[in-house]
Amino acid sequence: MKIEDVLQTTRFIDEQHKATLNLLYTAYWLKTNFNSTMKDNGITTEQFNVMRILKGKYPQTMCVKDIAGRMIEKSSNVPRILDKLIAKKMVKKVASKTDKRETLITLTDKGLKHLEQANAAIKDITDKTMSLSAEDATMLNEILERMRLVD
Repeated sequence: MKIEDVLQTTRFIDEQHKATLNLLYTAYWLKTNFNSTMKDNGITTEQFNVMRILKGKYPQTMCVKDIAGRMIEKSSNVPRILDKLIAKKMVKKVASKTDKRETLITLTDKGLKHLEQANAAIKDITDKTMSLSAEDATMLNEILERMRLVD
């Protein structure tokens, strides 16, 4: 659906303004689809993100600060997310052997299995929502990365 139809307007300041609104709308649309898929899997998208990050280091542990630095949504409350995952027995805390003040986190077997199921659901929703060829996806990735060069 064209952004003009969604927003019911053709009045944009310029193409960059239109692209910005299009990007914001599409990001929200994707997030809504992902949230629904994760809810069906019994976790939030933020919990999924934490589990995905931990899987990238598995079987090594990670400290909370390092997990927070890799989050997609930088404003996420990682300790609260971890507490919920611990309650679900998907991750566990262990004390650092070198610094007893530091808490390290790792996935449990239950968390690994749940993440595998969630990844399959994400692949399914991605296949349904991302109707782009590999070439178009590569071009979109390059454009989005260029946009973030201002950081």
